[in-house]
Amino acid sequence: MRPPSRYLRLILVGLLTILLETTIQAPVEAAAPLGKETDSSGSGTEHVILFVLEGFGQESLKGGAMPVVSKLVKEGSVTWSASGVKPALRLPTMASLVTGMPVEKHGITWNFFEFSRGYPRHPSLFDYLDLSGGRDSAIFYMDESLYQLAKPEPYTDYQLCGALRPECGSQKLVTYIQQYLQKATSGHGYGHAIPSLPHLLVVHLPEAGRAGVTHGWDSTEYREALRTVDSAMKSVLNLFQEYSLSGRTAVVVTALSGKGTDPGAEAPTTESPVVPWIVSGTGIKRGQLIRQPVSIIDTGATVMKILKLETHTEWESRAVEDIFETAAATPTARPRKKR
Repeated sequence: MRPPSRYLRLILVGLLTILLETTIQAPVEAAAPLGKETDSSGSGTEHVILFVLEGFGQESLKGGAMPVVSKLVKEGSVTWSASGVKPALRLPTMASLVTGMPVEKHGITWNFFEFSRGYPRHPSLFDYLDLSGGRDSAIFYMDESLYQLAKPEPYTDYQLCGALRPECGSQKLVTYIQQYLQKATSGHGYGHAIPSLPHLLVVHLPEAGRAGVTHGWDSTEYREALRTVDSAMKSVLNLFQEYSLSGRTAVVVTALSGKGTDPGAEAPTTESPVVPWIVSGTGIKRGQLIRQPVSIIDTGATVMKILKLETHTEWESRAVEDIFETAAATPTARPRKKR
């Protein structure tokens, strides 16, 4: 299907803007317009790959099962104790990651796709990218519950390879991404929206967590699943290298659950969850242990900062300033609200 004309795309973005303005509760700050470009950090970075894993923690790197992730840690900035959200379930946590809000604000407390509930009302990372001059996003999920977050956007495409499909796995998802990139660069676009390579690629890789829950966290199956996930990440990074994007790309790695926890559990843990949070690539400090407090909620604002964009809305997401090579000047920095 041919992508819409530039005039039609502008109309679609305008309509989306009106829709968001009618749903956002907090007023937009006047200090900087939505999507304003800044020069404070991430110079030269045009693309971000966000890998979202499950059942992954610092202990997962022992034994050399994940050389790609280990290299990203060595060449980037990392904290192994980023705070998650409660309930520590797959759908609520992913909703917090993409909406920049705690569960009590975005309201998604269930852990399965329910069509009647509709899509999140609050603006997401993908909304902000849409409104920032049409920044494209491509999202590849590996669980049916995450359909709840697949809200239609003018510049966003979703593809899902869920657990209910026996052929679904990390390598199958990589195949989908490869096909997507081929179509996106064909000159005809992909689906209804994407005419070029995405500025943000989200890749959900939950296989290690599933193996740990099913076979045990010290099992051979869990270690093999870690290798499979790491191999899939390497394949995606190789694709970006093939398209000559590596020098303009930052990579973010986090997890919906740590080793030993099940984000699909009916009775989630009441303890405060902690997850890894890694950023590597263009414009990011190398070999740094992040000292400032980090939440998985901060992922969205950090992605925006990497892409030299700002947001000023009801988000509680805040960019993690410590990771950038240059001193980040944030003219309208606000204190984090207590959760």
